Amino acid sequence: MDLDLAAVRAFVAVTEDRYFSEAAVRLGISQQAVSKRIAALEAALGARLFARSHTGAELTDDGRILLPHARALVGTADQAVAALRGRRRALRVDVLDTRTAAIDLVRAFYDARADVDIEIITSNGLRSARGALTRGSVDAAFCRVTGTLEAGLACLPAYLEPAQLLVGRDHPLAGLRQVETARLAGTTVWMPGNAEGSEWAEYHRFLGAAFDVRIDTTGPDFGYEHFVGEVAAGALASIVGERSRLQWHPDTVRIPLVDPTPVYPWSLLYPRDGRHPALDLLTRHVRAEFEPFDPDRQWLPAPDQHLFATRPSA
Repeated sequence: MDLDLAAVRAFVAVTEDRYFSEAAVRLGISQQAVSKRIAALEAALGARLFARSHTGAELTDDGRILLPHARALVGTADQAVAALRGRRRALRVDVLDTRTAAIDLVRAFYDARADVDIEIITSNGLRSARGALTRGSVDAAFCRVTGTLEAGLACLPAYLEPAQLLVGRDHPLAGLRQVETARLAGTTVWMPGNAEGSEWAEYHRFLGAAFDVRIDTTGPDFGYEHFVGEVAAGALASIVGERSRLQWHPDTVRIPLVDPTPVYPWSLLYPRDGRHPALDLLTRHVRAEFEPFDPDRQWLPAPDQHLFATRPSA
């Protein structure tokens, strides 16, 4: 048999206050509700717990036997609640990689709200973020959101990151201050980190189709240092985010892409019933900082345009 903790709490309150009316005030419920809880507890135990008189409610013998156990149950429950409420757990945010624009988005929030503890989590993007958010192992994730979201998840448009062309100093375009994206037609850009099934690989497939650019994903991904070195050593070209933190190399050049500028759509993905108290602060910050898609200057894949077309309402 399971005891109703609310009924046990009402029993303790009546014992201490002696009157059902005063116990109701303490518990913030009606006197009728207190009476119903006590009646339900007595029915569950098969015992009468109080004898009422003009001086209040007096414990019966069964009530006196129950009292120390009831106090222990209520005390344990209160301690459990206090332990969780008093625990200041950090807001866990998945940023995909600490060298991407997502880390800047988290840092900007932290600069605005330094009182919020943040724990950075890295993973493999949307493919793992959905499950991590559902399980509660992270509280929010910055990623490009594709497809239909699970019923318990929501997303906000967060940031449109301009793309840059990365080339070696001997590349024919290296001397330009900016490059029109249409000028890449018929060329190949090397993207060894475009993991199959990832949201960023899909983004670059859309980009390649829109501007007649071949996306070459061949070769192992040995990390950023190797990637930059290979671009510096030959005639390779790649596309990187404006805020991507690449190792500096004297023989590489980063050139803004313009007319239009391809922009990478970062969204904030989070559980609709997120329990962390700082999550609401983060979503409000993202809403306030977001700048919508400008179709006259920027390019986005068609599936992303609707979400990023307007500033989200509060």
